[in-house]
Amino acid sequence: MWRHVAANAITFLMVALFLTGGVIIWGKAQYDAPGPLTQAVCLQVESGSNMRRVSKNLVDQGAVSSAAIFRIGADYEEKTGQLKAGSFLIEPEATMQEIVDVITRGGASTCGTEIVYRVGVNRVSVQVRELDPATNRFAELAQFTAGTDEVPVEYTETRDKADVRFRIAIAEGVTSWQIVNALDGMDILEGSVSETPAEGSLAPDSYEVRKGDDRAALVTRMQSAQETLLAAAWEARADDLPIDSPEELLILASIVEKETGVAEERRQVASVFVNRLNQGMRLQTDPTVIYGITRGEGVLGRGLRRSELRGETPYNTYVIPGLPPTPIANPGRASLMAAAQPDETPFIFFVADGTGGHAFAVTLDEHNRNVAEWRKIEAERGAAAAGNASTGGND
Repeated sequence: MWRHVAANAITFLMVALFLTGGVIIWGKAQYDAPGPLTQAVCLQVESGSNMRRVSKNLVDQGAVSSAAIFRIGADYEEKTGQLKAGSFLIEPEATMQEIVDVITRGGASTCGTEIVYRVGVNRVSVQVRELDPATNRFAELAQFTAGTDEVPVEYTETRDKADVRFRIAIAEGVTSWQIVNALDGMDILEGSVSETPAEGSLAPDSYEVRKGDDRAALVTRMQSAQETLLAAAWEARADDLPIDSPEELLILASIVEKETGVAEERRQVASVFVNRLNQGMRLQTDPTVIYGITRGEGVLGRGLRRSELRGETPYNTYVIPGLPPTPIANPGRASLMAAAQPDETPFIFFVADGTGGHAFAVTLDEHNRNVAEWRKIEAERGAAAAGNASTGGND
């Protein structure tokens, strides 16, 4: 009798183990299988939320088939405690494992409503936009120029919502003074920056921030990012550069940044200045002269005068030899690498060509012909503008 009971018990245990193993295998297959989502959705994870609420939200949006399997899988991977707040784009057919990875790895939010503050050379613009998960495109809800336009109600209403994201995009070539001045005008930030950081020391980039973030702490982030970029560029620099320090590389990169906005010609522009330095020629670049006048505090807003081109200042590269004493703006990664690894060219001169780029030349005669062509383009544009003004802009 006892043998019969023991045999039955063993049989029951084996069946239970078999069923348990089958359930585990089935659950793992469900966790790793493509999900039921047919159209991308934006998952909002609020601060202080937990995996139970998130899994229910995912089921409600049709992104996962089982909240329990989702939570068990997250527990098994030891990621339940790593849940991050934010707005996350969940792609069609995303597996539970992929969704867990998205909502626990952190970093910038990838969807939802956001307010973007764009700090440019000439203005600070503010854009309120929302990502449509179905098309993966942003729809603009409002846009205005800070300090000039009336603040639209869409901005203030969106700014005060709990799930809105904030991003500050710093353009290449903006000065440190312009950045600090722009941050001072952003009503989502707190605190103050005690002094303007050294020119060139702030990395142009897109920074995700939270409402109430400290301005000085954000500036420190920008400085740390630029230090990393400069160190990488210096490490990767060409062997024969006429540059003696990372600081000089930063100065050269800032000049390249201000001279061209065309990505494809940055290394060519850098080669001109490197060739000039190697030959002992003056750099003769207008942006340095302008910086000597404005010190980076705003835009000159007019052409340079002959007296300013002749006047001896530390930044007038028509007069002084070599590089100016400091950078003249904050260069981005591309300009830093262009200065570190310029093209090998014979070019000594360049001038605008009317397309947004430049015409390069080896000889002065060739350069003078390019200058004459540019003057002709300028004259034609001036005449066309005058004609449009006289007719009210109509053809």
